[in-house]
Amino acid sequence: MDRLLSMRVFERVANEGSFSAAARALDMSPPVVTRLVADLEEHLGTRLLQRSTRRLSLTDAGLQYLSRVRNILQDIDEADAVAHSQTTELAGLLRLHAPPVLASYVIAPLVAEFRKRHPKIFIELEVASMREPPIEDFDITLLGTDDSFDADVVARKVIESEAILVASPAYLKRQGTPQRPEDLVQHECLAQKMPNSRSRLWRMWCPENPTQPLDIDIQPVLIANHTDSLLRATLDGTGITSVAMDIVAPYLSRGELVRVLAPWITGRLMMYAALPSRKFIPQRTRVFLDFLVEETRLQNAKAMAVSSSESGN
Repeated sequence: MDRLLSMRVFERVANEGSFSAAARALDMSPPVVTRLVADLEEHLGTRLLQRSTRRLSLTDAGLQYLSRVRNILQDIDEADAVAHSQTTELAGLLRLHAPPVLASYVIAPLVAEFRKRHPKIFIELEVASMREPPIEDFDITLLGTDDSFDADVVARKVIESEAILVASPAYLKRQGTPQRPEDLVQHECLAQKMPNSRSRLWRMWCPENPTQPLDIDIQPVLIANHTDSLLRATLDGTGITSVAMDIVAPYLSRGELVRVLAPWITGRLMMYAALPSRKFIPQRTRVFLDFLVEETRLQNAKAMAVSSSESGN
């Protein structure tokens, strides 16, 4: 027996005053309505309705049961409405997870504009570097990876970017601008800490000839496992570093950093937004994801335009 359905049918019969009227209101056949009420009575072990050829009335047990049933059904309907609103309304808490570099350079700069558009959506951001983040615990988990990404998760690609070489105008004025990749061995380079001594080797590609990478054996003046530190040092004029285009885009647009050795790149990077499930994605998650994709691609396009104009000068 579907107990909840039987309770709803019983309530409607009591409201309508007849089985036939309840059947029409519920779009059921009268025999089905009669059977569901009978099943409920059998389950409860008591008669809820007094039936006669002229009228239908509630027993004392039926009156007491109907009072409780109405409250229960109202609570269920309200709970359904709350859950439904979480999926359809642009309101509520949006829980995000991101590694530090993406939290600082991708999520944080977007919060103010997103909140202007959707003031009823509140954001909770958890920042942590984890090899296997708890995707199921968050509405969106940002993942930064290279082009070999093949994880078994529900994920949407946010942006495909390139790692490029940048330096501050002050550094280039002081040390000069490298004209070819081999010139990097004479420059002060800042490198990301990598396993197996890869920090001292930059593999570079030219888009015009991507099948022939060039390995440059550099002598870094700074090696760090923290992108913020490398970027800060680069902005301060310490040297040349490799960084993702979408992260450095605002600095290129403002002229605080300059791309060097364009169109050479040092890698291809992807940013994905992982979701806990394909089903019942809240509307607030959808609008934030669309906003994230739109804004990051716009910033990336601006950075590419700036770096292209610089390389053409």
